[in-house]
Amino acid sequence: MARQDELVVAGRSYSSRLLVGTGKYKDFAETRSAIEASGAQIVTVAIRRTNIGQTAGEPSLLEFLPPSKFTYLPNTAGCYNAQDAIRTLRLARELLDGHKLVKLEVLGDPQSLYPNMPETLVAAKQLVKEGFDVMVYCSDDPIQAKMLEEIGCVAVMPLASLIGSGMGILNPWNLQLVIERVGVPVLVDAGVGTASDAAVAMELGCDGVLMNTAIAAAKNPVMMAQAMKKAVQAGREAFLAGRMAKKLYSATPSSPTAGAITSSQPKAA
Repeated sequence: MARQDELVVAGRSYSSRLLVGTGKYKDFAETRSAIEASGAQIVTVAIRRTNIGQTAGEPSLLEFLPPSKFTYLPNTAGCYNAQDAIRTLRLARELLDGHKLVKLEVLGDPQSLYPNMPETLVAAKQLVKEGFDVMVYCSDDPIQAKMLEEIGCVAVMPLASLIGSGMGILNPWNLQLVIERVGVPVLVDAGVGTASDAAVAMELGCDGVLMNTAIAAAKNPVMMAQAMKKAVQAGREAFLAGRMAKKLYSATPSSPTAGAITSSQPKAA
């Protein structure tokens, strides 16, 4: 991809538009192999579930994915109210020496893991006030996405379908409304199951895709990570190229016939 087409989040540029989670792998070594294969530069980490120094004496993710090479995106997975999310990201900032870029997610219930938007809005407002650069998991509601932008969030991350479901993009129309409505980057978060899902998200005009389970739960996570990298790149290029118009009930030959040289048969005597 051309340098001028880099993803820009909170004033920083990234050549990869694929963001990858660090959970659900069999060990930190597999995590590293898959993320390196994906080409991702931003990696998410669930502060409540992954050791990045808060548990002394245990292996730390920082040893396998050094912050000098990757941009960490601490997230609030497992939080069900604004105060827990705010507290978790304050801890992340302390553990990561003042790190500002974070992913906010406040869940509604443990079954659907659907975003609790009222609590998300409360948390976003407070975190922005405290100087965090907030990327936020949200519903595919263009009105609430715009509210998050107006609060000061640096990116909105609507779900394509439920977290970990692998169901792909269930409502492309709403995603397009979000993309048209907000000026900050829009990244699909949750629901991607395979490479074609990622490509569709990018073809719709999303600025990036974040995924974890689709790679970690694959039979071959490293190979799937490679596939996702290619899918995001191809989808982005297809979006920039501009697809042909769809034509109902109208077939057009691939090779033009106008001006073609035709042979004439001699008339019978």
